[in-house]
This record gives sequence, structure tokens and C-alpha cells, in this order.
Amino acid sequence: MERKIVESLIAWKNNPKRQPLLLQGARQVGKTYTLLSFGKQYYKNVAYFSMEESVGIPEIWGRDLNPERIIKELSAVSGQSILPKDTLIIFDEIQACEQALTSLKYFAEKSPHYHIAAAGSLLGVAMKREKFSFPVGKVDMLYLSPMDFEEFLWANGQSELCGLIKEAYAGFTPLSLHEKAMDLYKTYLVVGGMPRVVQEYADNRDFDFVTVLQRTLNDSYIADMAKYATPQETTRIMAAWTSVPAQLAKENRKFRYKVIKSGARAADYEVALDWLKAAGMINKCVLVNSGKMPLSAYAKNEMFKIYMVDTGLLCSKFDIAPNVVINTPHSFDGFKGALAENYVMQALVTNGIKPFYWASEGKAEVDFVFQDRQGNIIPLEVKSSDNVRSKSLRVYCDNYKPLYSVRVSAKNFGFENSVKSIPLYGLAWLRV
Repeated sequence: MERKIVESLIAWKNNPKRQPLLLQGARQVGKTYTLLSFGKQYYKNVAYFSMEESVGIPEIWGRDLNPERIIKELSAVSGQSILPKDTLIIFDEIQACEQALTSLKYFAEKSPHYHIAAAGSLLGVAMKREKFSFPVGKVDMLYLSPMDFEEFLWANGQSELCGLIKEAYAGFTPLSLHEKAMDLYKTYLVVGGMPRVVQEYADNRDFDFVTVLQRTLNDSYIADMAKYATPQETTRIMAAWTSVPAQLAKENRKFRYKVIKSGARAADYEVALDWLKAAGMINKCVLVNSGKMPLSAYAKNEMFKIYMVDTGLLCSKFDIAPNVVINTPHSFDGFKGALAENYVMQALVTNGIKPFYWASEGKAEVDFVFQDRQGNIIPLEVKSSDNVRSKSLRVYCDNYKPLYSVRVSAKNFGFENSVKSIPLYGLAWLRV
């Protein structure tokens, strides 16, 4: 399946100042598959080593961290020649071998001619727990998110529709196939962007199999908690993770510790939330009380919202039947907004945008605000339907006079009164 990150991988390969690459991301977002596919397409051969599954591989780092010795032994174990420039060397699940992670520094300093790409699902978690020595400044880093809506369309044979949406976005002119694109957006909410799930849907169009796969992925996340946390930590991480749907179901979405457990305090669950964020399982959106630059200077870190990494996993966790999302009956209206908001957060993060949310003394609240490359602060309001009235956005604009604002909704593309109207399916093309 086609992934946008391949462009960044090609740029890394061709960079004369290239360092070992560390590809991070939540479990099952396609890191290993992407590196293997990239290696087979752009290198003469690939040398793949799993730190978790390959017997005896971690022991190779036990004697010393000499790059040339390590390469010779890896070559002997794999039964193939590992050649500079011609071989992509992949160290998978590198968090399982601290010495392998540390050795990336020495590959950068002493043997930069080798092309090394390492992948780690729970590297942030392992580093916090084991106090790993991270090769600061000696690795190039990329982050892989779940497949976005455009990649989902590619996987489902809708490349021509992608081209039409891109054209409509460029000119903010209405898309003639708006209803078709909205229907596919609703399908994406249910399926999500986990590659195995997307592939299953693309192959069979059967939501029963999709649901089974999503439950398996959710279970694997839970298994990771027990593997990379103490029993006491696991209990709290599980409780925080289980509370995410209930947190989103609230009207204002703001995270409340008492939703986890009656009487729960921040001191009890901050570590659990940090664990979930380090594992890539949640995205965190912090409150700012001003629309001025830089946003981070006005952040209130104790006030935040939590979103799941993938809308499909969110639907699975809620046990929402696919037809409910796709047909959107009136009884579902109460949660439809939360699902759309989670989707928008996921899309913003995938596009490399760091969003906050804005509130003003309980009088008004804007779903997201972010800073563009020119330093402009842009407010973004989310509407799950075509009802786009928003008092809060108007209050924000009156106070801070942004260059423009963004409204993401079920309405078609448009641009008037300094408001860019982006349909929910168009967010994958957002560039700031």
C-alpha cells in the first residue's frame, strides 16, 4: 500500500549528511512494512533483523559497539553480504535492545556509509522505564501515523477522486462529487487508518472482518501495557485508556480525572497518560487562553483533551456498529461530533501540525488553534454536519483578528468572509 512517508525516506537515502534513521509510531501503523517495501524498491538488497523475534541477534551487541564488527557478524547470521549504499539495514523493534539503539551513535560517527533504518513502536515507553541512552543528535527521525484519508482512497482505487479533491482544495471551488467523497469519509471513520484493517476492507468490503481485526489491535495494545509497565502502572494505564471514550462523549471533551475513577487525582494518573502518549496510543490537545504567538507561551498544561490515535479503533472501542456511522441516524448525533473531532485531531497531527484548543472564561471555545509557517495563528472549528453556525469562532475572530479561519464541516469547499470552508474529507490536503 502506498504511503506518503516514502518521499521522506527517499530524501533521507539521498542526503549526503544522512545519519541512521529512527522511524517511530504506534504499533501496527505499518513501520516494518513501509521500510521493507522501501528497501526492496530503492536498494539492491535488504538486511532485516528483529530485536524481538530473531534468536541471538541482540547478543551481537554484547561484546562492544564497534560498527564494523557488528556488520560482519550480522552479515554472517543473515547469510548475505551487507554492502554500503546498496543494502538497507533494518533494525526492527529496536527498543528491545538498548545496546543496538546506543550503537546508532557509533554508526553515525564511524561508519556513516551504511544505510541503517531502525523502527520502534514503544521506544518512548522503553526509554522512560529503562532510562536508555538515546543517541541525541546522531539519528534522523521520522514519525509514521495511521493512514490518512488520502492514503485510504489510494488503497481503495480512488486515486482519480484524490486528484479532484486536490484541485477543489487548491481553488476552494465546490467538488462535484461531494456526496461520494462524504460517503467515503464516513467509511474511513469506521475502518480507520491501520494498514492491516484498510487492506482487509479493500480486499473484502466486509465490516465483520474489519471489526475483528480492530478488536485484535486493541487487545495487542493492552498486552503491551503489561509487557512494558509494572503491575501497578498497568492498572492505572488500563483505567485511563478505558476512560477515553467516556471523556470524548462529554459535551466539552475536556479531560476529567474523575471520569477514570471517583476521587482520582492528576498525581495518580499523569504517568499513565504519559505512557499512553509515549506509546502513540493517544493524541493530547492542550488549552491556550490566548490567540497570540507563540501559542505554547499561553498553554495551560493542566487543561487538555485526549483523542485516540485512530478513529477506527475508537469506533471499535465504543462498539459502534458501522452502519450507525455510515447512515448517521438522528440518535447518533450526540456522538457524531466527538468522532469528527477525533478525526480532525488525527489529520492535523498526521500533517505535522501541533494543535491547541482555545477557551475564554467559559464564554466561548474553539476546537483547535494552530500556528502556520508564517507565524499566523489560525482557528479551526469542527462541525460534523452542514450546520456551520458558530458563536465561539465569531468571538475568537472579533478578539484576535486572524488572517483567516478554517471551518471543517459536511459542506463543500468555499472561501468567503475570511472563512475557508473545508469539507471533512478535504482535511488530508491541508497545508499551512
